[in-house]
Parts: sequence; C-alpha cells; structure tokens
Amino acid sequence: MDIRCETPADQKAIHALVQEAFRSAPHSSGAEALIVDALREAGALTLSLVAVDQGVVCGHIAFSPVTVGGAEIGWHGLGPLAVLPRHQRQGIGSQLTMEGLTRLRAARSRGCVVLGDPLYYGRFGFRARAELSLAGVPAAYFQALPFSTQVPRGTVDYHAAFAARP
Repeated sequence: MDIRCETPADQKAIHALVQEAFRSAPHSSGAEALIVDALREAGALTLSLVAVDQGVVCGHIAFSPVTVGGAEIGWHGLGPLAVLPRHQRQGIGSQLTMEGLTRLRAARSRGCVVLGDPLYYGRFGFRARAELSLAGVPAAYFQALPFSTQVPRGTVDYHAAFAARP
C-alpha cells in the first residue's frame, strides 16, 4: 500500500470513499464528503493524504487549520478520516493518521485536534485537555495532541467548511 498526497485525479474517488465509509456510521452527519470538497474548494486542506492499494484509493485523511480563541496559531484539525468498509480493520486508518501527524510536525504545525473516539485516537497521543474546548460536544471526545510543551487555551473553531450539510 502507498500513502501519498492527493492529486486532482483522486478527488472523485475521495468523495465516493468518504461517502461510503460514513454511510452507516452512527455518528455521521452525512456531510463528510461535502466537508472535504468544501475544504478543498476553499484552499483549506493543509494536508490531504490517500492510501492506495493495488491502484484503488481505499483511504483518505484530511487536516485543516483551526483557530483557538479566534486566532490562527498553527494548530490543525484532523478529519474526516475515512477508509472503504472492505478495507477497514487492516490498519489503513492508523497508517494515514501516523503519516499525517508526521508530516504536520515536519511542517512545523504546533498541534492537532480531533473530534472522535478517545480509545482510537488515544493510541496516537491524543487526549482530552482542559485547556481546549469545542462547543457542543462532550469533552472526552474532543482531544488534542500538542507538538511541544505549550498547549494553548481557548475554544477551538474548525473551518467554515465544516458547516456543510447535505
């Protein structure tokens, strides 16, 4: 399997795989593919990686800037992360996450936040932090991974593309 940055030729496959991956997810808004499209259209995809297995785009992860307390301070949000159902539970999501975090660090990002399962994202070092919050979600599911000892304080806001709805 190869993990690489998305290309324009991947965009339709990414849209389809994100839709399929979230179709039966209980936590899905149904807008995840639209969010990725809107982030791309706005030029707000800091990093967009695909996993390719035998020529098939089978996984995707997106990272985009977030604000903390209304300010852009070099932090990013992870998500959506999607893997085609028939390729799930094979470590593809983990590989995408690890590669993405490695690239964010190399690009001198200051940290990353994620809204998701604490058991899953905890294995990458994410954890709930009292210093950071996301309005309207249980604190345990909003987690942060600082890339230094400094953790900002404030409410996190994702890019406006996350307001996309089907």
